[in-house]
Order: sequence, then C-alpha cells, then structure tokens
Amino acid sequence: MKQILSLLMAMAIIISCGTAKKPVKRPDPYVKPVTKAAELRSLMSKYNGKTTREVEELLKDAEKYLGAPYKYAGNTSSGFDCSGLVCKVFDENSMKLPRRSEDQGKEGKEVDISKVQPGDLLFFATSGGSRISHVGIVHRILNDGEINFIHSSTSKGVIISSLNEKYWNQAYLFARRVL
Repeated sequence: MKQILSLLMAMAIIISCGTAKKPVKRPDPYVKPVTKAAELRSLMSKYNGKTTREVEELLKDAEKYLGAPYKYAGNTSSGFDCSGLVCKVFDENSMKLPRRSEDQGKEGKEVDISKVQPGDLLFFATSGGSRISHVGIVHRILNDGEINFIHSSTSKGVIISSLNEKYWNQAYLFARRVL
C-alpha cells in the first residue's frame, strides 16, 4: 500500500510540474519604423538631444512591462490599462499622477508635438471627438523625427507603437511634460 501511495504522489508531482504556466515571452522593445502615409498629420519631433538619467530610469521601468496583458482598471504586471501603466511607472520613479487618463491630461505643461521628448505623455481620443480616452509615454524619437510611445493597448497589452500608425495619428490630441 505504501508503494502505491508513493507512486501516486510521485505522479502527482510530475503532472503538476508539467502544467505550470509558461513564462510570458516579452517582445523586442523596439518597433519597426512605420512608413508615413500621405493622409496623416505631421506628428514628428525635432528632438535629438540626450535623455536625462531620470527619463532613462522611467523608460527602463516602462520597458520591463512590455508584453504584460491588458486589464481594465489594472495597474500591476498581471495586467494594465493605459493610465494604470503610466501611474505605475511614474510611481516607481517617485512621481504621483492621477489614476485616470483624463486627469493625467491636466498635469504638467502642454508641449508642442515638434518639441516632444522621451518621457512626455501623449493623449488620445480613441472613441472620436476630443475627450481623452488613452495615454502613452514617449519612448523614443527616431532620427527622422518619428515618435514611438509605450502604452497598454486593449488588444495587445503593453507595446510600443508609432504616431505614424494611422490609428494613433488620427486619435492623437496633445502632449504634456510632467518630468
């Protein structure tokens, strides 16, 4: 009887180890450049300076969440919504921001898109109109002025996108600097 019990326990351990969740594969943090279509607004930055240590740390913290899933009202690595990601990243860098993207859009100072820098916040109206419904953090300015931002999308979770993508280009409202 003891042998059968030992065998059953050994099988249970083997089976349970084989059903463990696979680790989340994080995507490459850099996106491929997007060819700008003629009908899109010119949303390019002339920034070509160096980022501060503070901004580098902020972006490093944002990048560690790449691949995290989308979760409505989420603000942890098990799932983020857009404003939850922004709150978490800024909180980890000793900066408190309001929880809602609409309220985050009132923080700091407005910045013209041509002067946007890494670490600035971009605001979008993804439902049309002019009401803020989405936020992302400027991640990188490419040599041609293309603006990439990190955010939590409902379909893909935490990713890096470009303002040259038609969807984001048309939904863009304004940028703000809170650092």
